[in-house]
Amino acid sequence: MTPEDRGRATRSDDAEPAPLATPLAIEGRAGFVAAVHAAIAAAIARDARKMLWVDQDFEAWPLDDPTLVDALTAWLRRPQRRLQLLADDFDVLARAHPRFAIWRVDWMHAIDARRPDETMRAALPTLILDDGPVLLRLVQREPARGRAGRDALEAWRARDEIAPVWQHAAAAWPLRPLGL
Repeated sequence: MTPEDRGRATRSDDAEPAPLATPLAIEGRAGFVAAVHAAIAAAIARDARKMLWVDQDFEAWPLDDPTLVDALTAWLRRPQRRLQLLADDFDVLARAHPRFAIWRVDWMHAIDARRPDETMRAALPTLILDDGPVLLRLVQREPARGRAGRDALEAWRARDEIAPVWQHAAAAWPLRPLGL
């Protein structure tokens, strides 16, 4: 590699901007879907070891999108990656997103799904958090309104807010339901 090649390889104007380089305002369903993709791409791009997704039931999320599932697969193949899901109703998720429900079977070792304790079941926020500054938060579910971006302080506050709910949550969404 010549000195000119090295200079070209490191120039930032040729590179694509990092996902969520600028904050996104979420307005409506299409904005929410785009923000979910951007937040997950940003967490993967910064090589996050953990992502926490929180929602009442994940019905409005674009979890059946093949490109999203492929990106998650590549991310979970890396060592020590963990996807944490916190929801009240995983049955809705399984019905609304069959591709995601089937896909997760192969990744159960890296996915931790939990349901909040009865005493902490107040309306769950809609969040995506990684172990760094990436944050997506809806302030209103219908129509979707919120914000996604890289804000270390806001992400820390959101993790601090949801941590007690996660700690008291019980395992949910088993691979095979128990029954007679």
